[in-house]
Parts: sequence; structure tokens; C-alpha cells
Amino acid sequence: MTTELLEIEPRELKFVFELKKQTSCLVQLKNKSDQYVAFKVKTTSPKKYCVRPNIGIINPKGNCDFTVTMQAQKIAPPDMQCKDKFLIQSRIVPFGTTVDDITSDMFARDSGNHIEEKKLRVVLISPPSSPVLLPVNGETKQDNEMSMQKEKVPIGVENIPPPLRVSEDVKGLETAQNMEEDRSKTAEDVVSRQAGNANDVNPAKDTAQLNLAKDSEELKSRLSIMDSKIREAELTIMKLTEESSMITREKNMLKQELEMLKRKVNEKKVQVGFPLMYVCMVALISVAVGYYIHP
Repeated sequence: MTTELLEIEPRELKFVFELKKQTSCLVQLKNKSDQYVAFKVKTTSPKKYCVRPNIGIINPKGNCDFTVTMQAQKIAPPDMQCKDKFLIQSRIVPFGTTVDDITSDMFARDSGNHIEEKKLRVVLISPPSSPVLLPVNGETKQDNEMSMQKEKVPIGVENIPPPLRVSEDVKGLETAQNMEEDRSKTAEDVVSRQAGNANDVNPAKDTAQLNLAKDSEELKSRLSIMDSKIREAELTIMKLTEESSMITREKNMLKQELEMLKRKVNEKKVQVGFPLMYVCMVALISVAVGYYIHP
């Protein structure tokens, strides 16, 4: 197969280099074929760069972007020259293949499939507001002459390293590639751990997400505790309400009994002594008896 699968833009990874600052570069992949194409990104310095996503699938005639982030560096490289390289591998995959189906064996050279490989080199650029930093006796200083030369370059055009440096970079790439092949799956696993999966998240974001997850779990536990306490309080209130209603009923019953007792006492007081008719009858009977006894 002679037709290119992917068109890569740009062909060089250009990073604006500043000490102790993170910098990123966006790379666009364009699928030139009518097939689904899977890709994988490798680097000779997996601990220095973070690629997201480092694997993916591109639709026919479609595009896909990935971001390469250089971690903050404490020391500037000599003459602002970097020998790090990136390798982009691609191959045709069947329709329906997902990112989860992509494995390291798919891009092995002895798999019998056509594997397209393209190499990208890293170019460091000085910040627009500061000249190139060069290490002198372990420290960095400003090289005014190189700064003036870079200012003469038209906007949008980057300096091209001398041919000798390019050849050295090519040799370094070949050496790094050989080392990478020797390490095989071990190096690829390291790249995967450093670069992340398809959604590759920075360590800071991972920490923030873990903290958020912990906070949410704590909030959930607190809410459950509060709910249990609220239920207990509601049960206590119901019990107190029932007890207060029972006390009220008992109080009313006691009042009724007290009123009944008062009525009975009053009735007894009224009935104390003999009625007048009874006395009169007794008197008449006594007089009649006495009259008959003593004529």
C-alpha cells in the first residue's frame, strides 16, 4: 500500500519554552483514506510529555486532534536544542472498532498488517518577550546576539536548525527507536501510564477529582446521618404528641369525675334531716295514738 493514511499538521512539535512552566502543542491528524484508521502516539521521553489522547480512531476523510504537553522543566537544554522525538503509528481497522479494542499488538510490525509510521521532532522556541536562554556554569543567561537574529525573522516563520543538527536529530531518532523496540511492551505500558488513556487526565485533575469524590462521599454520609436523626426526631415528636393527647383525655375524665362527685355531695347535703310532711304525719299519728290510749 503506497497511499498515505494520515496527513499530519504540523510536522514539527513547537513548544514555547519557559523554565518551570508547562507548555502545549496541538497536532491535527487527517484521514486521507476511505477506511477507518486507528492511530497511536509514542515518544522517546514518556516521563517528559503528556499526550491526550494517545490512541484513537479516525472516520474516513475525518479529522482528529491530540495535544502534547511538555511538563515544566527546571533546566534549559543546551542551545535550546531538543532531541526528543514522537512516532505516530496508524493502520486500517474494520468498521465498528472502538478505542477500547485498540491494543499494542495491533501496531506490531510482525502482525502482518500495514503499519504506517511518521516521525515528528521537537522544536523549542523562546518566548516572544525574552531572548533564548543558554546555560552557563549551571545557570542561564541571555544571549543578546541570538535574540537579535531571531527578531529579524519574519512573523510566522520559525528558525530552521542547521543541517548538521538535523542529521544528529535523525540519528538520535533511530537510536531511540531501536531502544524502544528492545523494550517492546514495557515501554508502551510506560507511555500508556504517562500519556493516559483516550481521556488522559492531568495528575492535578486526577487529584482534584479524587478530592471531589471524597467530599461528595463525606457529604452523602453526613446527609444520611442527618436523615436518620430527623427520622428519630419525628418519631420522638409523634410519641410526645400521643402522650400529650392521652394526658389531655385523662385530665378531661378526671374533671368529669370531679363534677360528678360534687353533684353527689350536694345532693347528700340537701337530703340531711326529715322532710316536713314526714314530721307532720308522725305528729298526727302520735296524737291519735295518745288520744286512744288516754280517753
